[in-house]
Parts: sequence; structure tokens; C-alpha cells
Amino acid sequence: MTPLQVIFIFVAAITLGAAVMVVTTKNLIHAALWLILSLFGIAVFFVILSAGFLAVAQVVIYIGAIAILMIFAIMLTRRIARDAGPQLNSGWIWAALVSAFLFGGLVWLMGNWEGFYRSLPELNPSLDPLNQLGQALVSPQGYIIPFEVASILLVAALIGAIMVAWDKQ
Repeated sequence: MTPLQVIFIFVAAITLGAAVMVVTTKNLIHAALWLILSLFGIAVFFVILSAGFLAVAQVVIYIGAIAILMIFAIMLTRRIARDAGPQLNSGWIWAALVSAFLFGGLVWLMGNWEGFYRSLPELNPSLDPLNQLGQALVSPQGYIIPFEVASILLVAALIGAIMVAWDKQ
């Protein structure tokens, strides 16, 4: 096993553990912090794949903006949304079993896939991937619509958090 594979397995275990903690913890602030750890694990995967720009974007956008926005929203609405009901529903065992079955199926599929054991082809250094990504994000044939929709959703979430927290006296 190469050192890169050991790092991958270690980061994958931490990321999966953090993702499980996101959905099983009862404290929303702790869930948001576990989400930050799992998103950081995804950024490490981008680094392993030599996608430095996507790793930085993962940290800046998802950890730096969305996760922190979620923490602010939780902190602003904590006094309004005090739910004393049960945090787990009765079908959590079935959900866990289906999830374990699907995970086992994915592991089996990846183990039988011939591309899993092949190394990646060398990238062409004459092409600038950052330039291509920038063109794809802002071109009308690319990702301009999802890019703008995501920005509108973030602004709407921020306005909603302000309206919920506004003290109407």
C-alpha cells in the first residue's frame, strides 16, 4: 500500500465518521461542527486528486461561508425553535440497515470495477484547467444559471435569518 492510499483511507474514515455524527448528534451546533470536519475531508480529497483550486473553493465556499452561515442561523433561531420532542423517528433502524446495504453494494461495485486499480492518465500541462473552469462558470453554455441560483439562495437564506432574528417590539 502506498502512503497516498494510507492517507486516503485515514481521511475517508474521518470524513465518514464526521458525516455519521452530523446526522446522529442531537445538538445542532455540534452537527454543524461535524459538518465542517466532513467538508474539510472532502477538501483533502481534492488535494489528493491534485485539484488545488477545488480544494480552496471547498474550504472558502462550503466551510467558510455555508457552514458558518448555518451556525449563525442556528444561533439566531435557537430561542425561537425550542423543540422538546424526540430527535429520532421510529424508522431509524431501517434507514441504518438500508444505508449499510447500499454502502456494501458500493464497496462491492468499486472492488469489481477494473478502473479502480488503474492509475490516472497524465494531464496535459498545456491546457490551463483554472482558465477552463472560469470559462465554464461564466459562459452561457456552462454553469452560469446554477452559479447565479446558488448566490440568490444564499442571499435569501441570509435575509431569512435576519428576519427571524429581528426583534419586533
